[in-house]
Amino acid sequence: MFTGLIEAVGRVQDIRRTSGVFRLTVECAKVAPELIPGQSVAVSGACLSVVALRGNAFDVEMMPETAARTRFSSLSRGDRVNIERAIRMGDRLDGHLVLGHIDGTAVLRDVSGGNRTKEAWFRASKDLMRTVVKKGSIAIDGVSLTVIDAEAEAFSVGLIPTTLEGCTLGELGPGDTVNIETDIIGKYMERLLRPRTSGTSDGPGSLTLEELCDLGY
Repeated sequence: MFTGLIEAVGRVQDIRRTSGVFRLTVECAKVAPELIPGQSVAVSGACLSVVALRGNAFDVEMMPETAARTRFSSLSRGDRVNIERAIRMGDRLDGHLVLGHIDGTAVLRDVSGGNRTKEAWFRASKDLMRTVVKKGSIAIDGVSLTVIDAEAEAFSVGLIPTTLEGCTLGELGPGDTVNIETDIIGKYMERLLRPRTSGTSDGPGSLTLEELCDLGY
């Protein structure tokens, strides 16, 4: 479990792909020396297990499913990634509950604003947007953010100077792809209220999550 508050930015040193597993070596002097094998660490929002330590770097592994569902399928050596270690029981939850289970990807459409605060719009699939609501929480490349606006296939977030300087989001340009994890509460609500495969439903499952909220569900 994570909070979406990025501890450091690491750099991909190596990528090794086999038929059964993807293995990344990530350099991060701030975090790597404090890790132990078997720990969970969020790499740009994806919860991965530490399998080896290499001084100021560490290795993580992922299933082909993880690579296919995330932007990691196009990751390259030298790419920068956001790093967050799992929270400890009793820590303050300053962001929101982030599982590290990526739901899909989105593409940066455009960025507007001044030199400091910016608003970014991302394109996403209709399936992903079912659990994205205005003023709700979302994790973009592991960063906890609040949704400003949501459309059928796009949403916007605000980026303050601290966010732009402390993670990789400030480096994005139009057309770049990011990992997305929508809010866990919204996902469970959408699942529970979705029409059953038999075509019958006791609830208004054909509505979007935002429409359900407007109706008081």
